[in-house]
Amino acid sequence: MTQQELFAAALGLEAPWIIENLVFSAADKRLDIHIGFERGGLFPCPKCGVLGKAYDTIEDTWRHLNFFQHAAFLHARVPRVDCGSCHTIRKTEVPWARPGSGFTLLFEAFLMALAQEMPVRAIADLIGEQDTRVWRVIRHYVRLAVAKRDLSEVKSVGVDETASRRGHRYISLFFDLAEKRLVFATPGKDASTIARFAEDLEAHGGRRAQVKEVAIDMSAAFIKGVESHLPEAEITFDRFHLTKIINEAVDQVRREEVVSSEVLKKTRYLWLTNPKKLTRSQRRRLSSLTTQGLKTARAYHIRLAFQEFFGKPNREEGETFLNQWYFWATHSRLEPIIQAARTIKNHWDGVLNWFSSRINTGLLEGFNSLIQAAKARARGYRTDENLIAMSYLIAGRLNLGLPT
Repeated sequence: MTQQELFAAALGLEAPWIIENLVFSAADKRLDIHIGFERGGLFPCPKCGVLGKAYDTIEDTWRHLNFFQHAAFLHARVPRVDCGSCHTIRKTEVPWARPGSGFTLLFEAFLMALAQEMPVRAIADLIGEQDTRVWRVIRHYVRLAVAKRDLSEVKSVGVDETASRRGHRYISLFFDLAEKRLVFATPGKDASTIARFAEDLEAHGGRRAQVKEVAIDMSAAFIKGVESHLPEAEITFDRFHLTKIINEAVDQVRREEVVSSEVLKKTRYLWLTNPKKLTRSQRRRLSSLTTQGLKTARAYHIRLAFQEFFGKPNREEGETFLNQWYFWATHSRLEPIIQAARTIKNHWDGVLNWFSSRINTGLLEGFNSLIQAAKARARGYRTDENLIAMSYLIAGRLNLGLPT
């Protein structure tokens, strides 16, 4: 087997494609592989598939996987086919790359593997290319995979937003809670995001009427969107967001009181953390603080009591407990706690729906953390489109259909 035949086999080239020349430069750390075709070879018309002869050729170049530590490039005389069926002259497609890419399919598969493990800028530095070229590859394969999703079985949905850029820019993320995957992402966090999700659901085999449960935060926009576009869904305000409301109220009490009680300085973590997660010394300090008649300590005990709501066995006992807790909170003379309790009262049914749905959105928060961690490592993404593509890559469980 000749050197050219060996490389043709390695690249998976089939007739009429042949290797015409190999140029290797150790000094430049580069291998250039020149591809041509046999005289009289026939090529499919890219529009209708009918075989035709080359009318003329256009020189193209693609970046390929490195040959050991040497950058490798494919060069080819790509025929334009004179199609007797279409009566047009069109550039044929090559089997080793997709049209307009500039990278071979195997190199793109390599980039996608890297993109799931490291920031895009780091990938660009590693391969010596502009990060915009890497992003184009990522967005292409994510779009293809997203277009092929089957959403026919989506019935329980969790919705969360994540910051995309500074200046209160967000994207909304929609998760299939049963399959634990991201199924839709879109810019914004208003009612229109729910409408776009419902449209996308039906475009991929689902029905908005089949969505029976939706977990959201207490955003008025999300509530309006669900009521308008997912009419059969019952809303559950999940444990994470309810606890967040109470925690923020406790912290507001602490911040107001620390002005007159220096003992509260640098204690925020103690009041907002599950006691089981505190160290022995932290628990001793917290115990000491709770005996000093502090307003923050009263708010803290109300916070701890609220957690008991989720341990009640059914809706009836849960509502009885919540009524008692609400009376205690609204008579605490702690304005932030009173406001938090009233917020929960205003969303009473959605809070109590937890006993029928038992929705756990820890999945959402876990994925959100992964997405934000990836964004932090990348030092941000320039566009919402990039963040959405990376979110699908991290949490979408996509079938990317890449060559191996």
